[in-house]
Amino acid sequence: MIRHVMTPSISFSGSPDFSSPFFGYYGQYAYTDSRGVEQMRKYSRFPNALFGVPGQGKSGTISYSLANNLEMKVVSEDDSIGEKKISLIENLNVMQSYNFAADSLRFSDISTSILLRITKGFNLNLSATWDPYTYALNSAGTPVKVDRLRISCGKGIGRLMRTGTSFSYTFNNDTFKRKKRDNENGNNSGNNPPPSGAEYQQEQDDRAADAAGGDVQLNSDGYAKWTVPWSLTVNYSINYGYGAFNKEKMEFDGRVTQNLSFSGNIRPTPNWNFSFSASYNFDTHKLAYMNCNISRDLHCFSMRASFVPVGPYKSYNFHIAVKSAMLSDLKYDKRSSLSNGVDWY
Repeated sequence: MIRHVMTPSISFSGSPDFSSPFFGYYGQYAYTDSRGVEQMRKYSRFPNALFGVPGQGKSGTISYSLANNLEMKVVSEDDSIGEKKISLIENLNVMQSYNFAADSLRFSDISTSILLRITKGFNLNLSATWDPYTYALNSAGTPVKVDRLRISCGKGIGRLMRTGTSFSYTFNNDTFKRKKRDNENGNNSGNNPPPSGAEYQQEQDDRAADAAGGDVQLNSDGYAKWTVPWSLTVNYSINYGYGAFNKEKMEFDGRVTQNLSFSGNIRPTPNWNFSFSASYNFDTHKLAYMNCNISRDLHCFSMRASFVPVGPYKSYNFHIAVKSAMLSDLKYDKRSSLSNGVDWY
């Protein structure tokens, strides 16, 4: 069974032209432009008012939208559940407005958004803007929007102006252990014997050592615990928008931009820390930027080093100083100039 729920909504808003002399918020003065022609210009009498200045121009806008939800009900493999619901489209929304008070271009751009639940814990949220009007060239050869709907010219209701989405995921120590731990708990549920007295005492000793902040922590076998916390975040974004104007088609050509970035952190010991961030340029097929940082806690001293190994702005920075605020001037810095990696022609 499939269920489709549509939720329409409509609203109206309006405001008068507060730049009219009737309200007294704006005045006007005469000036001569660069061509020697006298012009009139409006100005606000209250530019620094506490709550701002009312806008110019009247408006009477009606806004309308339509939200959609699509679900499917199927038979579950689990007999205890019987049936389960699957979300096909969590939310598909279409919005537009019409300004009765405008003298032209009364229709706004069409805004759409969609939310899809791909898997548990992962959703795809995508929004897009559609252009309902056509374009022409003015006397200066610049493309401008004209008061002619695309649908009246046989070009459809609207043309895609811009859209985009991004994905981000973080890997860390528990990313792969979590699944293994869940599988072990599922396979051994109810079969694990209770810990022995020695194991229980060892566990209590470990917890006591952790609470006391001991430098060396031992596991149940008597060996020193060694953990390396790390994380890696990957972010990918893709966007589509208007590019150059095509005078033959009298349309904007589409342009796709992509971005891929990484960032990570690792602590091999409690006192050492390494982190980095980088981005990839899909146009040049090279790393556009990369920054690496290293820090070391030297008890009474702290040491930091950062460097940019690739790109036109290769540089490094080294810093070591005393932690005490009273001896903050006792430090050593060594750095390079950002212009060292620039090729001058």
